[in-house]
Amino acid sequence: MKNKISASLMCTDPFNMKDVLRDFEQHGVDYLHLDIMDGKFVPNLGIGSDYIKALRKHTSIPFDYHIMVKEPDSIIGLLDIRENDLVSIHYESSYQIQRTLENVRKYNCRVMIAINPATPLCVLEELIYYIDGINLLMVNPGFAGQRMVDNCIKKAEKVARLIKKFKREDILFEVDGNISFENAKKLNDIGANMFVAGTSSIFSSDMIADNIKKLQTALK
Repeated sequence: MKNKISASLMCTDPFNMKDVLRDFEQHGVDYLHLDIMDGKFVPNLGIGSDYIKALRKHTSIPFDYHIMVKEPDSIIGLLDIRENDLVSIHYESSYQIQRTLENVRKYNCRVMIAINPATPLCVLEELIYYIDGINLLMVNPGFAGQRMVDNCIKKAEKVARLIKKFKREDILFEVDGNISFENAKKLNDIGANMFVAGTSSIFSSDMIADNIKKLQTALK
């Protein structure tokens, strides 16, 4: 499976968004990573539905929704989810996670389960055949610019083994949080194939186009 880059809009300068989107489209960014936060499931607020609808008018790049809200079923219908999008739901965010995943699938998108650093991986064994991907958080979600939580590299190795055990090599294995150029290469060697790029890589300087190319080279 081709490695994919999902650019974190949480890390962009909103006053420079048109130029940033142009760089993304010209240099092969695969997805726009949208952090949806309610201030309850995580201690921060994210983008809203009006922003999402406006963003659709300025880019053809599909969206990679990372939904960090309590009871996500209540807001799924507001997000303008489309066929080529990805949607990650946290295991702990829903009282009936399987039902929530099924609700998301009604939009014909790819459905993913998000795993926090402290979420036990045994939950994947119950859900592995209901999902199209796994979003492994390398930091505790809510804020950009964090340092990777200790042992998350080992956790990524465990996820890769679990994917092979259940013969689900077809699914996306996304990693999110402190995905520097070095960490991206390391996680790619482990088996990750999708990388949320933020302040540690493509937004590490104002040279966004050059940084995208550097990350792409690290993932070859």
